[in-house]
Amino acid sequence: MPHIDLPSGFPGISAGFKFRSETAEPMRALAHVLLHLPNSLTPGERELIASHVSARNNCHFCCASHSAAAACHLGDPSLVAKAKADFASAPISEKLKAPLTIAGKVQQDGKLVTATDVEAARNQGATDVEIHDTVLIAAAFCMYNR
Repeated sequence: MPHIDLPSGFPGISAGFKFRSETAEPMRALAHVLLHLPNSLTPGERELIASHVSARNNCHFCCASHSAAAACHLGDPSLVAKAKADFASAPISEKLKAPLTIAGKVQQDGKLVTATDVEAARNQGATDVEIHDTVLIAAAFCMYNR
């Protein structure tokens, strides 16, 4: 719940964006780069990371919107639901589970990510760019959600 007077009729972060367009532009640009520009993680996988972090942050708006985007990209809403409920047992690649583990730790406290977590991601085929972008997605969505 906002503690300042935001424009009414705009859900979630949209009201904050409407309130201060100068900050909305770079925040939207960052989300676009992280979620949609070419990368070896697919847009669906990156949207799933955003959804995972938003669910852990109890941000209904971002969780719902990025879950829907992930489902669109991945072509299976039930897969997204299973991954949000328990990604470790969801029918997703081991390569994607490793970044989701890292994202969950970043969501709590970035210092919880260990060299072992990064090595485990690399062992599953994650590149340094994928690990880097996972951390940025998680950190950015902590900011957006809050």
